[in-house]
Amino acid sequence: MPNQYGTLYVVATPIGNLSDFSLRAISTLQQVDLICAEDTRHARTLLQHHGINTHCISLHQHNEVQNAQSLVDKLQQGQSIAIISDAGTPLISDPGMPLVALAQSSGMQVTPIPGACALIAALSASGLAVTQFSFLGFLPRTSSARQILFKQQKNNTETWVFYESCHRILACIRDLVSCIPADREIAIAREMTKLHETIVKASLADMLKLIEQDSNMQRGEFVVMVSGAKIDKKPDTLNEQQLKTLKALLSECSIKTAVQLATEITGARKKLLYQTALELSEKS
Repeated sequence: MPNQYGTLYVVATPIGNLSDFSLRAISTLQQVDLICAEDTRHARTLLQHHGINTHCISLHQHNEVQNAQSLVDKLQQGQSIAIISDAGTPLISDPGMPLVALAQSSGMQVTPIPGACALIAALSASGLAVTQFSFLGFLPRTSSARQILFKQQKNNTETWVFYESCHRILACIRDLVSCIPADREIAIAREMTKLHETIVKASLADMLKLIEQDSNMQRGEFVVMVSGAKIDKKPDTLNEQQLKTLKALLSECSIKTAVQLATEITGARKKLLYQTALELSEKS
């Protein structure tokens, strides 16, 4: 990319604790020509705390589409721009996508400055499986729409995660209980990195009781993590009908043929059928 073009920096900011801000992020915000913030009033607290005096303008979901082209024009003129959200990593359920997409398609350099993300922070301390997970962002506001989504996710074998507000957390968990088994494991993280940070893991039924009984569990900002559905494993022993079928086949066929036919007829695991066939042969 030609050097005369500016760079768009996607800068992660703290999700609560102002100390969770990297030296690179601070340096970047001090050196760019312009900062685009989701809420300039909110950003001012962070910027002043770290001695950042760079000019800051508002870029949020209501103006980002119409402002994206003028900002890319500034990049093409050689200005460098940083985009920040109110908390965490921009674009992760926060504004910024139109600008980043347009900058990319226009050949501008887009550089991430990594840092805090409520989603990742919560997962790392949840105790749930995180090798694979699905992120659903913020859920629909209505109960009927949430229930449709939960029913779609019911058989998802990955951990799935979403954000929820204090205004809907109780209704949300009640909807969850109505759609998936009450013994499903769930973790909730609230007020991440703040004074009243709470991370709780329990069965869905117990979590609902906790939220209903503890008003503090209805305050703050929430990351909700639901463990994936368990994959039904085939049993390690043959049932009575499978064993009867195998014995009948062994009386007429070789072990290899009996196992092959029994696998097709009963649906049992071939390895288990073969091991059982060997044991039966040794006893006869």
